[in-house]
Amino acid sequence: MAITGRNEERTGRIRLGMVGGGNDAFIGAVHRIASRIDDHYEFIAGALSSTPEKAIASGKALGLEEDRIYPDFKAMAVREGRLKSGIEAVSIVTPNHMHYPVAREFLKRGIHVICDKPLTGTLPEAKKLAKAARDSSALFVLTHNYTGYPMVRQAREMVAGGELGKIRLVHAEYPQDWLTDALEGTGQKQAGWRTDPARSGAGGCIGDIGTHAFNLACFVSGLTLDSLAADLTTFVEGRPLDDNAHVMLRFEGGARGMLWSSQVAPGNENALKLRVYGTKGGLEWAQEHPNHLWFTPFGEPKRLITRGGAGSGEAAGRVSRIPPGHPEGYLEGFANLYTEAARAILAARTGEAVGAEVVYPTAEDGLIGVAFVDACVRSSARNGAWVGLNA
Repeated sequence: MAITGRNEERTGRIRLGMVGGGNDAFIGAVHRIASRIDDHYEFIAGALSSTPEKAIASGKALGLEEDRIYPDFKAMAVREGRLKSGIEAVSIVTPNHMHYPVAREFLKRGIHVICDKPLTGTLPEAKKLAKAARDSSALFVLTHNYTGYPMVRQAREMVAGGELGKIRLVHAEYPQDWLTDALEGTGQKQAGWRTDPARSGAGGCIGDIGTHAFNLACFVSGLTLDSLAADLTTFVEGRPLDDNAHVMLRFEGGARGMLWSSQVAPGNENALKLRVYGTKGGLEWAQEHPNHLWFTPFGEPKRLITRGGAGSGEAAGRVSRIPPGHPEGYLEGFANLYTEAARAILAARTGEAVGAEVVYPTAEDGLIGVAFVDACVRSSARNGAWVGLNA
């Protein structure tokens, strides 16, 4: 497998802005790093906090010109949309409840949107945002970053190529332990908004990391969910949202699945795992060992496929940067989505069609993810009854 590197011809960096993600915000830094890894973007403007004073301080700390630091996102969208050298794309890295109003302002001005997941905090807003994305001339990219991992692309290619046969079973899990105690009561920022229904939405753990597991299951398997039965639990007393979820899945075509997400499972850090089984064989992938993909053809010994090693194909190669044996992971997965977005944005500059190999989650994928969370909440409220998606 050839490692592509990233020596693509430059046609001018994409002018990038950011909403949210002040200089002390974890996910904002992740997005800025990801945008720089392949050198497709220039970060030039931002409304980096809901507090004007902090927004201005963060912009200065990150080296933005003073006239490109904004006290709020609407002022940024209005001015940048009018400037001849205004931003071409905006990264949205706010808490969930702000995704819709922010994205709407930029989409209606033709500015491409790169938005952190989930799409929105509520299903009605997800439907409105998906429609706004359809109606806009701009692109919408949702950063379900695990879809950018090379061996996830490898697994998707193998399933699509029929190497597993007809898919029968899909098992996804994503346990963590960081909310085992009431961390939100200590003033910790991430715990605070992620356990707050007003800012996070109706789902807690299921919306925060369960959506990653669900998105990954569908991305790799190519299956469409028909219905689910969910048991959402809140183990930490006083917490208003779920911190553990068990979900049974029924897919169109007859395949079955199970999903477990938890943020109260001691001993787990970011233990996202996916197993897919078909009539001809099975695949296993674990995020904490991202360069390894286990493939077992039925009746044969288990085989290890490594990033860049024997058996690894073009789908993995085109999103790899460095030789086999060197780890690529979380930041590179994000960077791959930023580069896929850059390819699409650069093609849009000239009206060219982007190649079918360019893959990234869209607003429609995000709508399905929010509908998944909504269905889990509805099912659990009915004692685990089977329900469909209202997407």
